[in-house]
Amino acid sequence: MHKKNLFIQTYGCQMNVYDSDKMFDLLKENMPIQLCENESDADILLMNTCSIREKAQEKVFSELGRWRKFKNKRPDIIIGVGGCVASQEAENIHKRAPQVDVVFGPQTLHQLPKMISKIIHKREKVTDISFDPIKKFDQLPPPGQTGPSAFVSIMEGCSKFCSFCIVPYTRGPEISRAVGDVLLEISQLVALGAKEIHLLGQNVNNYNSTFNSETFNLAGLIRLINLIDGVERIRFTTSHPAVFDQSLIDAYRDVEKLPNYLHLPVQSGSDKILMEMKRGYSHMDYRGIISKLRKVRPNISISSDFIIGYPGETDFDFQQTFDLVKQLNIDHSYSFIYSPRPGTPASFKEDNVTLAEKKDRLSKLQTLIQGNAFKISQSMVNTNQNVLVTGYSAKSKTQLSGKTENNRTVNFDGPSTLIGNILPVLITQANKNSLDGKIVDNDI
Repeated sequence: MHKKNLFIQTYGCQMNVYDSDKMFDLLKENMPIQLCENESDADILLMNTCSIREKAQEKVFSELGRWRKFKNKRPDIIIGVGGCVASQEAENIHKRAPQVDVVFGPQTLHQLPKMISKIIHKREKVTDISFDPIKKFDQLPPPGQTGPSAFVSIMEGCSKFCSFCIVPYTRGPEISRAVGDVLLEISQLVALGAKEIHLLGQNVNNYNSTFNSETFNLAGLIRLINLIDGVERIRFTTSHPAVFDQSLIDAYRDVEKLPNYLHLPVQSGSDKILMEMKRGYSHMDYRGIISKLRKVRPNISISSDFIIGYPGETDFDFQQTFDLVKQLNIDHSYSFIYSPRPGTPASFKEDNVTLAEKKDRLSKLQTLIQGNAFKISQSMVNTNQNVLVTGYSAKSKTQLSGKTENNRTVNFDGPSTLIGNILPVLITQANKNSLDGKIVDNDI
């Protein structure tokens, strides 16, 4: 069999990025295959999808319409759709996009080689959107490639059932991965050159698993990872305020490898809206978490998620969100206008906030957050920051680029041999979306 070209289009969160990497690793173990950069060169086209927002879902069908042209020219091309849209819309995908050969969910990607083989040899369409995350984790291959920063999925699914969210229906209930398996994968990634480990889960701080007859939560797992030689930074996402406990505060106090950065989605600053969303905490609970964190990490940067224009949100409700961002100095966000997801409790509510109101509120919030971020970036000028060198700058291939502890991109001059290292960089200028810097040790 000649080596097949594989193209993977990934939408959505870091969990999907992790899953896409595993798709390639799985297929590479079972057939001669290589990644290609251009869709038109591919023998196998895979789309790893996200259904969090309506626009993202419709974009999937738009892309599939483009891919149909490739199929018309070369009928032997295999087209597959995975991820959350696949779980939610399996039948609809085959109806709206009959050119699709295989539909698979987030929990069945480990079956992808068998599915592809069946299509090649029997030319049959295949669909598997069942939930079995334990089998998925048990059958994932060791990592085949990595960069200085690597993702590791430590749990799957969600059992929170927030009223607006489709994830529990597309990824199933929470299942934590075995401690030993997580530690083994991290050790393998470190051997491949990873310095920063990014732990992933829909509610990552609800992690719970046993190891040598001892139960470990996320904080306990972080302390174990802290002992692995070669791990220099430990990040995690996405955490949930309702289960952000004292053990994690203590981990930030004790574990230096946890950087001065946390992504903690709040969604709204209004208790009325938080209750409608079934989030399980108040805005004061959220403020309390940040206050405790800043006692042990005064310079920690806080990132969050916001849904603007949730049904019933008034100007007063939005002002409470605005005030929360201003008072807590939140400096990064994933903020979006509310869009109903079919089948969720919120989708049955009257969407009584006009689109114009939603857009106006979102613009005001994002302007505030961008202002907060720029002020923090300006405060970093003339300070030395530990930077993980991740590769070349997007601006210029003659410059290097890296990430500070608080997740800012820094561009600076230096040799390519520094990629993969953490080194001190003097920040010389704050830009809108990045920093400029200079390596502190001129002898490097």
